[in-house]
Amino acid sequence: MARDLCNFLHGLKPAMVMVLTQIIFAGVNVFYKLATRDGMDLRILVAYRYIFATIFFAPLAFVVERNSRPKLTWMVTFQAFLCGLFGGALAQNLYLSSLMLTSVTFAAAMTNLVPAITYIMAVALGLERLGIQTLAGKTKMVGTIIGIGGAMVLTFYKGAEINIWSTNIDLTHGFGSGAFTSASHTELRSHILGSLLALCCCFSYAVWLIVQTKMIKRYPCYLSCSALMCMMGSIQGVIYALCIDRKWEEWKLGWNIRLWTVAYAGIMASGLMFTLTTWGVKARGPLFVSVFNPLGLVLVAIVDSLLLNEKLHVGSVDSGGVVCGDMGEGKGDEKDVSAYDVQEVQ
Repeated sequence: MARDLCNFLHGLKPAMVMVLTQIIFAGVNVFYKLATRDGMDLRILVAYRYIFATIFFAPLAFVVERNSRPKLTWMVTFQAFLCGLFGGALAQNLYLSSLMLTSVTFAAAMTNLVPAITYIMAVALGLERLGIQTLAGKTKMVGTIIGIGGAMVLTFYKGAEINIWSTNIDLTHGFGSGAFTSASHTELRSHILGSLLALCCCFSYAVWLIVQTKMIKRYPCYLSCSALMCMMGSIQGVIYALCIDRKWEEWKLGWNIRLWTVAYAGIMASGLMFTLTTWGVKARGPLFVSVFNPLGLVLVAIVDSLLLNEKLHVGSVDSGGVVCGDMGEGKGDEKDVSAYDVQEVQ
């Protein structure tokens, strides 16, 4: 009995770890909103995010994995560069740029395409089996569709307002209105450009998951992989931010919400999330990791309601049930979906 329970909990560990990453993501959303209300440049925020992640995780990885870390090759360095680019600086800046040209709602809806894009790319590259005739293959396809559908319900359908709780907490009180403008006031050309940027962000994130699968096979050290990716992302983010905004006063950090935002985003959202995501990719493959993305939207809606005085609607609850039900569908058969059970792409 005890052994069966342990095996059951061990089987749930990958899903629980991915849920934890989405909880961390929900916290990032709160800090991002507070920082933007305070007028912080988002490109500088991205650069500082990966600087803080590198400062925290590089010494940790050096100490913890000093005896198990394999030799760093040029191929691993190149893969870390690609991961830092597609999963870090490029993806973050594309997403934030799309927010400024469209709206938060539209950009969030576009990110729901990540599981589908990842699934198509993984099948095309041989990292996932299509397996349409098998139960696991059908489960993966149905789970991906349900997850995307539930997240779309959350994004586009509000419904009636629900007053389940009332914390009377609004952390945005006392901050300015921020740098974002409403999407209704943007021109059609800007909206089209923002849509393309959001789509490119989805492809960028999917490419990151695919490249990460290859990197972890060559360099099976989670902390070191995360430190390398964060270091590459910090270099790329700083170069991009300096090219756009060279006002040094914008880079100053004090004991305020800007410092707390970059510290949380760097240590938790980049360092810890990168490590957990790398572990999840190795354990169950890139598709398994991506299907949990829609859950983040549900958690964001709940956290916003609790801490930012945002209103919770019927659509949030309905989509939450759909997405949470998808967690079981998306898991499939562990032996079939693991990235290690498929032939490596030549």
